[in-house]
Amino acid sequence: MSRPLIGRTVRRIRLERSLSQQALAVKLGISASYLNLIEHDQRGVTASLLIKLSEVLAVDLATLSGSAEKQSETQLREVFADPLLAADAVPDAEIESIAAGSPTAARAILALYRALRVARDDSGGIALPSGRRILLPTEEVRDFFNEHANHFPVLEEAAERLTAELGVAPAESNHAIAERLRRVHGMSIQVGPLPGAIRRYDPENRRLMLSELLPRESRGFHLAFQLALVEGREAVEELLATAAPSSPEASALMRVAFLNYIAGALLMPYGVFLAAAASLRHDMDALAARFGVSFEQACNRLCSLQRSGARGVPFFFLRVDPAGNVSKRFSAAGFPFARFGGTCPRWVAHSALSTPGVMRVQVAQLPDGATFLCFARAVESPAMKWGEPAPVHVLAMGCDISHADQITYADGLDVERAVVGIGLSCRLCDRPDCRSRAFPPLEHRLALDPLTTGLSPYQFEAKKC
Repeated sequence: MSRPLIGRTVRRIRLERSLSQQALAVKLGISASYLNLIEHDQRGVTASLLIKLSEVLAVDLATLSGSAEKQSETQLREVFADPLLAADAVPDAEIESIAAGSPTAARAILALYRALRVARDDSGGIALPSGRRILLPTEEVRDFFNEHANHFPVLEEAAERLTAELGVAPAESNHAIAERLRRVHGMSIQVGPLPGAIRRYDPENRRLMLSELLPRESRGFHLAFQLALVEGREAVEELLATAAPSSPEASALMRVAFLNYIAGALLMPYGVFLAAAASLRHDMDALAARFGVSFEQACNRLCSLQRSGARGVPFFFLRVDPAGNVSKRFSAAGFPFARFGGTCPRWVAHSALSTPGVMRVQVAQLPDGATFLCFARAVESPAMKWGEPAPVHVLAMGCDISHADQITYADGLDVERAVVGIGLSCRLCDRPDCRSRAFPPLEHRLALDPLTTGLSPYQFEAKKC
């Protein structure tokens, strides 16, 4: 397996720290000439050196591994594939150079492209509300979580303080949280009919109402959320001030996301959950059962185990509905989600819809050779009343294939033979014979021949170098 080439990332961070090659080489215990080869991607980086670089440069492994640059590259490829912006294809080497060497410029290009898309919508007759920002609040919150690898020490500390005060095992936390809300905060908790909502808190009467339609694990999560709301606010506001969201809407969404984070950490304490995940080999059903949480809650928590010195396997997580709308997206694993379009129809995140409740497993390989162990399940939430369609979502997770031996879903797989080639999206994928292709790739000219019908509905010319 090839070692990661992260030279441009190392060089950029070194320069940001005002370190010379010689100074950094001394701290790492290697020669300056060897560091120079690393920075020019002429040498790979071993796992032990990667960890040492992380410690010396004071950055997390997700940042140092170049996952942020990888995501930026993906988005820039989407931008430059737009024929309105580039008559000739922008070489991959130039895109990689911008993403790794000039991240601020890359973000500016992406912001300009978002503005262009909004302008297109306006010109196409789609009226946007007055004052609407180019970056949607949901995207702003997702970006902030991705930038921090979905891990926030200040929120973990707040949750651990509360966990210590509760003084019970995770399996008993629901009862302990409910008792603390009653005893310390004088709240009454009622479960019953709640039209139009699943949770409602009346601060004047200190009454917390939960819908009777909520399953047990969801009731427990809402109790934990309520405790975070009253006892974790200081940590939430501290982190919110650091995030400096650009709008009241983004601020409100981010505050709720932080409270959800604390609630999850209360029900699934970091150290205990990390150990359980390793011992159960990341069996999501077993993890959910052990901590009395839902499958989705366990998935969310698993994606946040990136504490320095006690990291779990880096996972990505996606929640998508049958129409392809993404409502959650985290990536500590470096999986390059497409931002401006849909995902590959060959990916297990979509095929899982055909077998609700069944875990589907796939070894997915991107065009650049990056390979991930992916697993996904379609889950159904209860309908609120008769005749209302029950909400269905696919929850998909995955990690780099190098971690496959730690994941129970890889057992029995012949990894080499099980590989399925996927793309980022149809418009960015160069695979010529894909029968699932929905659109032709933007960087290629169509090559239509009435005498031949190919496997793909769109035949196209090879990319010119």
